[in-house]
Amino acid sequence: MEGVVKFIFGISGNVIALFLFLSPVPTFWRIIRRRSTEDFSGVPYSMTLLNCLLSAWYGLPFVSPNNILVSTINGAGAAIETVYVVIFLVFASSRRTRMRMLGLASAVAAVFAAVALVSMLALQGQRRKLLCGIAATVCSICMYGSPLSIMRLVVKTKSVEYMPFLLSLAVFLCGTSWFVYGLLGRDPFVAIPNGCGSFLGAVQLILYAIYRNSGSKAGAGRGGKQHASGGDGDDDVEMASDAKSSNKVAHDVEGAGKDDRLV
Repeated sequence: MEGVVKFIFGISGNVIALFLFLSPVPTFWRIIRRRSTEDFSGVPYSMTLLNCLLSAWYGLPFVSPNNILVSTINGAGAAIETVYVVIFLVFASSRRTRMRMLGLASAVAAVFAAVALVSMLALQGQRRKLLCGIAATVCSICMYGSPLSIMRLVVKTKSVEYMPFLLSLAVFLCGTSWFVYGLLGRDPFVAIPNGCGSFLGAVQLILYAIYRNSGSKAGAGRGGKQHASGGDGDDDVEMASDAKSSNKVAHDVEGAGKDDRLV
């Protein structure tokens, strides 16, 4: 019975994680249409690719038995993220951006190759599982921690405009599904990082509940102040400042990545 429950949570984790992997599609469709990466950051996609590669490797039978569902979804995620990285390289807005992304992609390939080769040629059994598990866990925790900048912006601006509810809910459900999967399989390398993801997803939902109506009130307050002042020069400066701040917030959020995701 425990095995059946574990399988169900693994399947649900696969489905939700796939949604998270595909969530940046609108961003990349925009990049393709405009033939430029503009100010988008490629770092989150490179880091997600590394996480998927390490997690998929960890889930393989000769590294960690009975974790094939971990390999299937992360293998799919690695393929999707590879497409994102290639698109970013092809449509990079400048030569400097392309070279930086190429350097990141090379570093990702080097780290994964090093872990895979050392685990296969120098280690066996539990020692192999330990190395691959630690590498995948560290990468997953870093990925789950990436939305901290978004949560800080929510608290600072008292607005959830840049933290979509469905994405936060998916992060919570994905982390919870894989956390339970790891617990049932008595696998700390699956349970620990996804427990962190479940917790951070819950924090995002709590922040959403607290600030979901604050953004509109703040906007109304700014609009009312402008109307009452008669539109003098000081208000023009304030409006310009607000516009710059909004653009900065949007840029920061795009750089932080979606992903928030994963196994």
